[in-house]
Amino acid sequence: MAEGKEEVKYYRLEELKKHNIGNSPWIHVNNKIYDVTKFLDQHPGGEEVLKEQAGGDATEAFEDVGHSTDAREMTKQYLIGELHPDDRGAFVKPKEPVVVESAELSWWYGWIIPAIAGMTMALLYRIYIADH
Repeated sequence: MAEGKEEVKYYRLEELKKHNIGNSPWIHVNNKIYDVTKFLDQHPGGEEVLKEQAGGDATEAFEDVGHSTDAREMTKQYLIGELHPDDRGAFVKPKEPVVVESAELSWWYGWIIPAIAGMTMALLYRIYIADH
């Protein structure tokens, strides 16, 4: 290992999941593991925000909030290691299915329904004119 560099401590997914409780919450953000126990009382959004994410992947929640540069810098003091490379795929969310509109359904809505609506309007117009 290069001089001046610290060795990275890796944590397995099972270890992260054990820390899903209030007295020792760990969170995973962008493959880094943070022990946020000492930050619970200081978190601007309240401790419940962190407790909800404890033991799991908080990446999406962290990024969606749009944390400031200062907040991102502050995370370094709670960093305890990284998620083991073998466990990194565990948090990948399944892709949403792509809905492809069938040609039959498209044809139905694009042609038949407007044609029926037009014929109905023409019939109603003829009935209205015939009565007057």
